[in-house]
This record gives sequence, C-alpha cells and structure tokens, in this order.
Amino acid sequence: MKLLTRYLIVRLSVMSGYALLAILALYSFIDLLSEITHVGVGVYNGWDATKYILMQMPARAYQLMPLATLIGGLIALSQLSSNSELAVIKTSGLSTRNIIMIIVKFSAIFAVITVLLGEWISPELNRRAEMMRTSQRASGASVTYDGLWIKQPESMVSVAAMLPDHTLTGIKIWRYNQQYQLVEAVTAEKATITNGKWTLKNVQSSTFADNRVYPKAEAEREWQTNVSNNLLDILLVQPEQMSFSALTKYINYLKSNQQQTLAYDVAWWNKLVYPIATMVMALVALAFTPNSGRHSNMGLKLFGGICLGLLFFFSGRLFGFTAQLYGVPAFIAAILPTATFALWAGYLIHKQEAR
Repeated sequence: MKLLTRYLIVRLSVMSGYALLAILALYSFIDLLSEITHVGVGVYNGWDATKYILMQMPARAYQLMPLATLIGGLIALSQLSSNSELAVIKTSGLSTRNIIMIIVKFSAIFAVITVLLGEWISPELNRRAEMMRTSQRASGASVTYDGLWIKQPESMVSVAAMLPDHTLTGIKIWRYNQQYQLVEAVTAEKATITNGKWTLKNVQSSTFADNRVYPKAEAEREWQTNVSNNLLDILLVQPEQMSFSALTKYINYLKSNQQQTLAYDVAWWNKLVYPIATMVMALVALAFTPNSGRHSNMGLKLFGGICLGLLFFFSGRLFGFTAQLYGVPAFIAAILPTATFALWAGYLIHKQEAR
C-alpha cells in the first residue's frame, strides 16, 4: 500500500507541477506584453520589465495553485484511468476512501507551498518589484521600507503610507533654497489631496533663518505640489499582495483610523481559505475522472473539469467584488465558493461510487 501511495502522490505532484509551470508561463507572457508598454518611461527598460515579471511570478503561482492542482490531478488520474491503472489499483485493495486520503495527502503538499508563497515569498518579492519599478519609472522618486520619497525642485517629500480613501499619513517635507541650504522642516500627521493641493493636518514646522530656529504648530496648512496621484498610488496597499499577518495588522490600523476595511476583510478570509481551496480542487479532479478509460466522454470530462477550475478561479474574485458592493459578510464571500465546490465534488464522487 505504501508503494501505491507513493506512486500516486508522485504522479499527481509531477503533473500538477507541469500544469503550474505551463499556466504560469502563459500568464507571465501576457503580463510581459502588458508591461512592455511602459518601457521607456523614465529609465525603465526591457530588462527591468523582465525582472519585474519574474519577481511577480511567485504571486501568480500563489493565485494559480488551485487551478494547477485541478488540471494536474485531472491529467494524472485520466492517464491512470485510460491505462486501466486506476482499475488495477482499486482491485488491489485500495478503496475510494483510501484514494481520497491519498489525494488529500498530495494536495496538502501544494497547500503548504501555497501558504509559504502567500505568507513569506510573494509579499516580499512583490514589494521589491514595486520599489524597483517605481524607482526606475519615476525620476526623482524612490520607494523604501519607510514609504515614498520624492525629490521636488526646492524640496524633498516623504510619505509613509496612503489609506484606502487616499489620505496620506506620515508626511515629512524639507524645503531648501537655491544653494541647497535647509530653510524649513515640516512634519504632518496626515494630508488630504484636492486638485493637486495637499491639506496638511496637525502640522509641526521649524523655519531656519538668521542662525535661529523658529518652531510653529498649526492645525492645518496648505501645501502646493506637482506630485501626481499616479505616483502616490504606489503607496496604496493591495490586499491581495499582503501576507496574512500583515493584513491582520493593517486591518487593525485602518479600524483605528475609522477606515472602511471590507476589501481587506475579504482578502483576510481568502488567505485563510485558499490553501483549503487547493485541496478541494484536487478532489474535484477525482470527481471528474472516469472510472474506466473505455468511456468515450473522457476528453469531455477533462475539458469540463478545466472549465470548472476557471469558474472557481474567477468566481472567487466575483464574490469579493460582490461583497464590497452589497455589503455581504467577508466570511461568506470567502468561504462560499470553496464550500460549494467541496460539496459538489463530494456529491459527484458519491454518485460515481453508487453506479
């Protein structure tokens, strides 16, 4: 039994790995074609675009993992069925329950990989990729761990973060004269943007003149700047690109600032459910595998299973948008697609065995 278990897990894992690489290559090629349109902006070149896509690949792999286990499982199990190996395995003493447990073990490997990608590898590489692209495309701008730094003709501006309502936080401004001598240092708790003008809130400033420092505190202050909103959008954190732990901290941060958190709540629950979805898709592959290779509809089942995987891939995003539009609880929006497919897979497997 251990030999059969090892054999099935290896076959399923190899095919799922091949499926993941194939889908990842296709998506990366499409992303590269889209990214090439930005080549030439600033000092951003073709090699920078290629590096950006390569650094985005772990995030893509995380998104495509359930689809890869479904397609890989379908191909591997269909091959076993067409070669009558699946029938031999069942007659050798492995029941459907045993095969389900083997598939759960196989999918658990990919679920662990999904957690590793989503929690550690993908968020860090995503952040580095965005920092590299922004620094190359925007002259005089740089993204660091502390936020966005922007060099203006007579000032240097630092912005720590941008909230979902586009409020800027952690503002620091240094003004200097034509001789590059510091004339004023300004800090503000937050800022709102209206027609290119920043309204700074809770401002503390120090003006340097006549070898003296003149401190000043203001509740509000206008700041005229030519910093584009597109450049500031790099600070707007995308919930899908954050780790589970970072999402938890950010949601608490948004709540403390009286910000809407529904989009981030949905992403939080999706992060929790996504490894389970990888396992569910492997069971869907078993549900769509014919018992015998003599069935003439095997190709149709394979095609139907792949379409089902694509349906799951896009339905998760549709439910997320629906939750934000109609106020559906984040837990329901995240769990419903996975639970629906799990019940459907269980029903189809039971129906196959009842024949």
